[in-house]
Amino acid sequence: MRVDKLLSHLGYGSRKDVKYLLKKGLFSVNGQTVKEGKVHVNPEEDELVLSGEPLHYRPYIYLMMNKPPGVLSATEDQSQSTVVDLLTDEDKLFEPFPVGRLDKDTTGLLLLTNDGKWAHSISSPKRKVEKTYQVQLAEPVTETMINALESGVILDDGYQTLPGKVVIPDADSSLHKVHLSIQEGKYHQVKRMFAAVGNHVRQLKRIEIGNVTLDPTLQQGEYRELSAEEIFLSGQVSEQ
Repeated sequence: MRVDKLLSHLGYGSRKDVKYLLKKGLFSVNGQTVKEGKVHVNPEEDELVLSGEPLHYRPYIYLMMNKPPGVLSATEDQSQSTVVDLLTDEDKLFEPFPVGRLDKDTTGLLLLTNDGKWAHSISSPKRKVEKTYQVQLAEPVTETMINALESGVILDDGYQTLPGKVVIPDADSSLHKVHLSIQEGKYHQVKRMFAAVGNHVRQLKRIEIGNVTLDPTLQQGEYRELSAEEIFLSGQVSEQ
C-alpha cells in the first residue's frame, strides 16, 4: 500500500496534508525515514512510526448512514448523487461500498464498508438477516392484509415471499403506519408486498438490519462509524 494512502486511512488528513508530514521527515518504515508518498509498505509486517509513535494500521471501515431520499445506493454514477458522495474525503479513501441497497427514494439505515466478507455475511440471502422497515401507507392496514403479509404473499412476477412480521406502532391509531420485517431483498420487495395485498406505500424507511437499529441522532445524510458491538450484531441472524 502507498504511504500517502495508508496515512490518510489512519486519519492524518488528505494526501496533501500527508505530503507535508512526509516532507518534514516525521515518518519512518523499519527505521528508515520515508519522504515520498508513492513508496509502498506492508502495514501488516513493516514497523511504521510517525513522530516517534508506532502506527497500527486499520484496513477496514464500517459505517452507519441515515440515507436521504434522492440518493443512489452506489459507489459512483455519471449523473446522480450517490451515498459515497456524502462521505468525507478521508473516509472515501477506504473505498467503502453500500452493503445491499436501498431504493433511490427510500430513506434510513444503510451500512457501508470495504470489508467484503463482512458485507457478504449481512447481504447473502442464505443468512436470512432480518431487515425492518417503517412503512407509511395510503390506506389503513387491515387484519386481512396483516395475515397475508405474515403468511407470505405472491408478488407480481409470481414469486412467493417468505413470511414477514408486521408491528403497528402504538402511536399510530390511524393504521396508516406499520413496521414490516423481512428476510429477503427482492427488487422493491416491500412496495410489491403491500401492492399484493391491495395497499400502496407512500414512504419507506429502513430502521433495523439484523440486531442493529438506526441511530436516532443521525439526521438524513449523516453517518458515523459503527461500534465494535454493532459490527458484530449487524451480521447476526435474528431469532426466529
